[in-house]
Amino acid sequence: MRNDGYGNPMSTGSDAARDAYVEGVDHILAATHGAKEAFERAIEADPGFALAHTGLARAQMYAADMGGARVSVDRALQVSGLTAREEQHIAIFDLMLSGKPAEARKAVWEHVKEYPRDAMAAQLNTNVFGLIGFSGLPGREAELLAYTSFLSPHYCEDWWMTSMHSLSLCETGQPAPALELMERSLALNPRNANASHFKAHELYELGEAETGLAYLRDWMVDYDRRSILHGHNSWHTALWELQLGQIDAMWETVDDAIAPGCSESLPINVLTDTAALYWRAELLGVDVAPERWAAVSAYAAEHFPKAGQSFADMHAALAHAMAGDGARLATLAETTNGYAGDLVAPVSKVWKAVAAGDWSSALDDLTPLMADHARIGGSRAQRDLLELTYVNILLKLGKSSEAHRFLRTRRPVFADDVPVAGLQAA
Repeated sequence: MRNDGYGNPMSTGSDAARDAYVEGVDHILAATHGAKEAFERAIEADPGFALAHTGLARAQMYAADMGGARVSVDRALQVSGLTAREEQHIAIFDLMLSGKPAEARKAVWEHVKEYPRDAMAAQLNTNVFGLIGFSGLPGREAELLAYTSFLSPHYCEDWWMTSMHSLSLCETGQPAPALELMERSLALNPRNANASHFKAHELYELGEAETGLAYLRDWMVDYDRRSILHGHNSWHTALWELQLGQIDAMWETVDDAIAPGCSESLPINVLTDTAALYWRAELLGVDVAPERWAAVSAYAAEHFPKAGQSFADMHAALAHAMAGDGARLATLAETTNGYAGDLVAPVSKVWKAVAAGDWSSALDDLTPLMADHARIGGSRAQRDLLELTYVNILLKLGKSSEAHRFLRTRRPVFADDVPVAGLQAA
């Protein structure tokens, strides 16, 4: 038996396997490149090391290799003589890769009550892209805060958990204390990409565009572009460049690290980041070439041909609408599939109406969604796609006073620096 980096016993007698496993876990928790190679070294040192196989599965999921991840978990399931913690740990990954995310989310909750420092299992429920974040349930942001609040005392000043709890605070409307906590995380591990990413969110929520852009540009210099957050952190950079009027720099960032064919990120990030940035640019009066919309629409059709990942589907519908692909858009406008499929269909109709300039229909379709669009997933910054679209629709209908009231009520961070063309003067 050897212990992992959080003191959990593991069924391996190899120091080399243990060390490689700890390195792989750190890469996963910090969103840095190298996890796959580390877990492969652990398996080479001890082929029967079950948790190394599940670690490799997680790294393969980060590389969008779901078939390989399934094989890795199956290998872990074949190992006997494991501890109860290890068996439960593997069972959680089995649920995820068997298409049972709701069961996996509940299993993680139960698991961490008994083994709170099993970080590789615990991390599945963290972050807005985790099992809680993509649950489609009302109150998912509050559940995420409850989850990290429960775990935090078990981790003390751990760099990873500190960053995760900080994000939970930010997403429940507490960016200032979240930023203070994130600075503590970064002091413990300055190369934690999750922390740099979440700090970007907190600076965004505080309206610190110039500070955020300078910070993220500097932090990204040494960040391996093969890492899972390279494309998304680039999205944050480009969003601030857009907001600050640095349009040429924004397009350079898009074509270097965000758009299809340019980014090495997961397909969900390539699709959602590109479509969202293009639309945010359109809202600010920046022309987006039709071929750009056509490319992201084709990418969505290739990587998300069937509805089911609701956050991706919302962005796919936007891309199809702006590219004029009525057939693909119509499919999403009729879907009931996905953890928030009941929201995908009406938001698809919104995009259709917006693309046609039918602002009254767009307002009718979007208004009911504003009550709890958090269910569709993503961060506050990402769901500003809908908040600012609502403002734009009001402006198009000549309702500028209502648009201003809406922003002051829902997104006061934008009340004095509105990222929608024409509203500042209205």
